[in-house]
Amino acid sequence: MGDIEVRPARPTEWAAVGGLRWDSVFEFGGEALDPREVFAEEFARWARDHQDTHECVVAVTDGEVIGMTWLAVVPRVPSARAFDRASGDLQCAYVAPGHRNRGVGGRLIDAIVDRARERRLERVTVHSSPRAVPVYERHGFSSEGRLLHVYVVHRDAPEASG
Repeated sequence: MGDIEVRPARPTEWAAVGGLRWDSVFEFGGEALDPREVFAEEFARWARDHQDTHECVVAVTDGEVIGMTWLAVVPRVPSARAFDRASGDLQCAYVAPGHRNRGVGGRLIDAIVDRARERRLERVTVHSSPRAVPVYERHGFSSEGRLLHVYVVHRDAPEASG
């Protein structure tokens, strides 16, 4: 296995990223509506159409996309102290099973936080699986009692956490 490069995804890689997204749902017991190849192509179209609000970072080795995560950017209401405000949400972090426990996920998290800092976002949130909480904490995330959420659709669906 070659070196692992962590960088922004290229449009030519969006179908591969979609394949990883399909894999992540399937791996954790979800059921796919479409075959992997169909979903991957639809996902690539979605990524193209949402470039203004979602940035993808990938981990690549030997030309293969082995990990991904997304930064969703949300504008915030202006305040008297800062008119142009935005926050980020780290979404869909996933590393292919054969490449886990080698620091790839941490590098992806760091890349998203760095990108958020470059964009001068106020904060980055993440909705993590219990297993991944320690990874996020090692990379600067912490729980805060004031950050709350409510499920409004599909509360019990596994997809609600990803």
